[in-house]
Amino acid sequence: MNLARPLHELTDLSPGLVEFHQAVVAGLSASPKTLPCKFLYDAEGSRLFDRICELPEYYPTRTELALLRARAGEIAALAGPGAALVEFGSGAGVKIRLLLAALRDPALYVPVDISREHLTTAARGLAQDFPELPILPVCADYTAPFELPVSPGTAPRRRVGFFPGSTIGNFTPEEATAFLRVTARLLGPGSLMIVGADLPKDLAVLLAAYDDAAGVTASFNLNLLRRINRELGGGFDLSAFRHEARWNAAESRMEMHLVSRRAQAVPLGEAVFRFAPGESIHTENSYKYGIEAFVHLGESAGYRALTAWTDPAGLFSIHALEVPG
Repeated sequence: MNLARPLHELTDLSPGLVEFHQAVVAGLSASPKTLPCKFLYDAEGSRLFDRICELPEYYPTRTELALLRARAGEIAALAGPGAALVEFGSGAGVKIRLLLAALRDPALYVPVDISREHLTTAARGLAQDFPELPILPVCADYTAPFELPVSPGTAPRRRVGFFPGSTIGNFTPEEATAFLRVTARLLGPGSLMIVGADLPKDLAVLLAAYDDAAGVTASFNLNLLRRINRELGGGFDLSAFRHEARWNAAESRMEMHLVSRRAQAVPLGEAVFRFAPGESIHTENSYKYGIEAFVHLGESAGYRALTAWTDPAGLFSIHALEVPG
C-alpha cells in the first residue's frame, strides 16, 4: 500500500484501555511489582526510545546497523526474489530500509507495531522511498496471534520475518520460545526469520547502555508512570521514583526498575498501591544470549538455524532461522 493514500487499510489490533488497566492492576498487585514492557511504547515512549538508539552509550543500534549493512546481501540471497517481509516491532523503520534496498523485487512489507502513531509515521516515510512496494501496516501486540493482511498482488514466493534490535531479549526464554513459535506458525513452512540478539559482554558497557549520562533512558522508563496517570487516572508522583538499571548475572539479563524514593501510597481508581522505601517496579528485561544459547532457543521453537553473523568486536549477533518444510 502506498501510504500517500489514506490509511484506511491499517489493521488496528492495538491493546485498548481496558487491557492496559487490567495489566497495570495485576502488575502492581503482584509481589514483586512489575509492569509489561510493551506499554512503555506509547507515542512519547517510542520517541524517547528513538533518542536512546542515538546515544553514544547505546551500542546495540549502531552495531546492528553496521552488521546489517555488511550482511544485507547475504540475507537477501537467503530470502530470494519476490519475498514478503513481516517486521515485528517495526519502530522508526530504519533497519528495514537496508533489507528492502538489498532484496530483489520484494512483494510486500508488513510492519507490525504496538504504537499506532509511530507505525503510521514510519510507514508513510517508507512509502515515499519505496513507492512501488505494497505496505500493509498492522497495529498490534505481536506477541499474540494475529492474521497477516492479504497481499494485494502476486502471492509472495517466501515470507521473511524480521525482528531486530535484540527485542527478543525483552522476553524470558520461555516467552521468547513461545513468541518464536507464534512467528513460525504465522510465517508458515519454508519461511525465514531474521533475529537480532545481543551478546554477553563487559558489565560496565551494559550498565552505561541502560542508564545513560543524559538521562534519556530514565525519562523513557518514567514515562510509563506518566502514561498511567494520563490514560488511567493514576496518581503517581514521578519525582518520587527513580530509574535503576541492574545486571542479573543468574539470569544473564539487564533489568530496568522504577524505585520508590520513600514510603508512599499511589491511587489508581478505587485501588491504592503502597510502596516501601526502595521498593521497585520491574519494567523491562534484556536477556543476553551467546550464539549457541540462541541457536538452542530457536530450535526449541521449531526453527532450523541456518547461520549467525557477529560484528568484529563481538557485541551483537544476527541469526537466520528457517521454518522446516
